[in-house]
Amino acid sequence: MNAQKTAAKNKNKTNESPSVQFTEEERAAMKDRAAELKAAKRRGSAADKAAADAADVRAKIAEMPEPSRSLGERLYSIITTAGPDLAPKLWYGMPAFAQDGKIVCHFQDKEKFKSRYAELGFSDQANLDDGAMWPVAYALTEIGSAEEAAISALVKKAVS
Repeated sequence: MNAQKTAAKNKNKTNESPSVQFTEEERAAMKDRAAELKAAKRRGSAADKAAADAADVRAKIAEMPEPSRSLGERLYSIITTAGPDLAPKLWYGMPAFAQDGKIVCHFQDKEKFKSRYAELGFSDQANLDDGAMWPVAYALTEIGSAEEAAISALVKKAVS
C-alpha cells in the first residue's frame, strides 16, 4: 500500500497542471529578485546604494535588445524628470522606480516574458485611483510626444 501511495504522489508531482508550474522566464525573474536583495544588503551608505541602484537600472536597460532599449532609456528620462523623488532600482530584473522604498512603477521589456509589447506598470503605491476601476499597466510600442506627455502626467499623479 505504501508503494502505491508513493507512486501516486510522484505521479502528481510530475503531472502538475501548467497553471501551477512557473515558466522559465518567471523562475529567472525570481532569481533576479533574490540577487537584487543580496546586493542591497552588501551596499554601504544610502547615497552609495542609490547610486549603485541607478547604475544597475541603466545597465539592465543597456542589455535590452531594440526596441526595448530605446523605450527603456526614454522612460528612464521621462520618469526621473516627472518624479524626481523616485529612486531607480531593479525589481524582479526589471527597471523600476520607488518612493520611500516602495515600488511605484516599473518597465517590462517585451522580451522578458516574450510579449508582443513592452509594458509600463504601476503598483498599488501609485496614486492613480479614479473611481472604482482604473488602469495600472500600459502597453508600449513607441514613445512619441503625446505618449511622453501622458506618461509624465501619470507619473506626477502617481507620486502626488
